[in-house]
Amino acid sequence: MRLRFQAVLLIVIGAGVLRVSLFSDIGLRYVKEGMQPYLAASGIALCALGLLGARRDGLPFRARRQGSDAPHRDPAPVHGHDHTRGPGVAWLLLPPALVLLLNAPPALGSYTAARDNPQLVAEYESFETLPARGPVPLSLTEFIARVQQEEQQSLKGRTVVVQGFVTPGEDGDWELSRLLISCCAADAQSLAVTVHGAAAPPADTWVRVVGTWHPHGTLGTTSAALALDAVAVDRIPEPPLPYVDRPPAAG
Repeated sequence: MRLRFQAVLLIVIGAGVLRVSLFSDIGLRYVKEGMQPYLAASGIALCALGLLGARRDGLPFRARRQGSDAPHRDPAPVHGHDHTRGPGVAWLLLPPALVLLLNAPPALGSYTAARDNPQLVAEYESFETLPARGPVPLSLTEFIARVQQEEQQSLKGRTVVVQGFVTPGEDGDWELSRLLISCCAADAQSLAVTVHGAAAPPADTWVRVVGTWHPHGTLGTTSAALALDAVAVDRIPEPPLPYVDRPPAAG
């Protein structure tokens, strides 16, 4: 790869990173919200390095156009190495850069969740008292924790509202899933609750599920099924922070 193309490649990569981090929230499909400023800073640095490289490598050509009749020659190799070219493998960076610019990949979804072992949530020290009546909006994390940890069994007979994306299952059932990350999509871990009593929407569809705990095992212990008997399933847009597990908004 010639030096002038290296500069162009840096600019293209930097522009792709800036597109998903500075000019949109697409980067939140791949990293936590707190990492987005660092992603934008790296895009700016790449573009700046590319522009500096383009300016440096363009100077000999401008000098020649301004009147020099001497034929232009590339610098001679130093110590047996040709410093006028970079490694050809650098071209492999171009396809992902163009993908970020033209059609950025979606957030992780059912393909990842179906191939991961769902994680048990951390031990809760205490649980807040639920409202006396009406459906209770819960994050999927809190629903799982209350089902398997809460000795008071406050979910017994209560209607809850949770949301996530659809992961196809077996025997007509399906899973409501969430993926949580510590830093970026590479360390994603899944949460899953089996949904009974409702036809499965297409894979990766984001839905809000209203239902009650599916009575199997002993509520408040690890034998309790992580499952819901659905009363209603409504499609919703993908949230802007797909890896942040929050209770559904009221209404």
